Formats: sequence, C-alpha cells, structure tokens
Amino acid sequence: MAKPKRAWQRMLSGRRLDLLDPTPVDIEIADIAHGLAFVARWNGQTSGDWPYSVAEHSLLVETIFCRQTPDSLPKWKLAALLHDAPEYVIGDMISPVKAAIGPEYGALDERLTAAIHLRFGLPALLPAAIKAQIKSADRISAWMEAVRIAGFSEAEASKLFGKPDAALVAGLDIQPRAPAEVRSDFIRRHSELLAELG
Repeated sequence: MAKPKRAWQRMLSGRRLDLLDPTPVDIEIADIAHGLAFVARWNGQTSGDWPYSVAEHSLLVETIFCRQTPDSLPKWKLAALLHDAPEYVIGDMISPVKAAIGPEYGALDERLTAAIHLRFGLPALLPAAIKAQIKSADRISAWMEAVRIAGFSEAEASKLFGKPDAALVAGLDIQPRAPAEVRSDFIRRHSELLAELG
C-alpha cells in the first residue's frame, strides 16, 4: 500500500496547516504576513532592489478599496486586506498558470480562504457585491503595478485590467520594500482593522 502524500505544511508559528482540510485554528496572522511578505508578485519580474510582494499588494488593494468605498464596514476592509491570504501557502501564480492548472487551484484557494475568513470573524463566503468591489480594487492595483514596476505600457495594462480613474490612484506610490518592513506593516494594519471590528 502506497504511503499517502503529505498535504500539510509546518508554519513558523508551529502550526501544521492541512491544505486539503484547513481549519481556522491553524491560521495565524504572523504566518500569513511572513509568507506574503516573501512571495513575489509578477513572478519577480518587477523593477527595484526588492521583489514586489503579495503583502505589499494586499496593503495597496485595501487602500484602493477604502478609497472606492469610503463608508465600507471594517470587516470588508479586512476582507480586502486578506483577499490574497491563501498565497502565503500556495504562492502567487500568474493568471495563465492558474488557467493551465484548472479548477483544482480554485478549489484549494476557496478552502483556504474560507478557513482564513472564519479565523478572523469574516463570513466564509463574501457577499457578491463586496467580492466585486475587492476585485475592482485588485484590478486597479494590478494596472498600477503593471505600468509602474512590471514594464507594461499604459495601453497594454489598460487592455488587460482597465484604466483606473486617476483620482483613485492619485498620490499612491509603488515602491518595493524589504520583506521585514512590509510584514510589519501588514500585521499593524490587520491589528488596526481587528480593533475597529471590536
């Protein structure tokens, strides 16, 4: 009888996260922040002395989400911050790779997302309207990243992601930073949002 393949990962917190059956009790924000701060967006094909991390991207998406929906509840801001949280375990795959892998990737992402949401007091599945608003902020972030650090022309990025309203991105900077700095900012913002939730 063949030995079953390992489907869990040991986290720095000591937690053992089962990828096939993740539970909220095995989710720690320190693990998420650390992992996301070391996962590069755009497969690392960005300018600068540091990779542009998923943690940095997540902070930007939450900022854009707040600009788009200034009256949004703290829990939805938290959902925006955590929108790519499963990538602390499964990494960031560019869309063409996700498409090539097929529905299995999506199912894994959904299971991890549900466990992460439940761990921090969010519904396992977000309301469709909130999910769409977060996706909109995500696309704006992708456009900014594509143009400013990933070598895309504005025309090419606009074709792929849609050109954002200039007012939404005014004053927002993209500057890849050291992972430890981004990790700290991600944890700080998470703590602020949890405090707002009460």
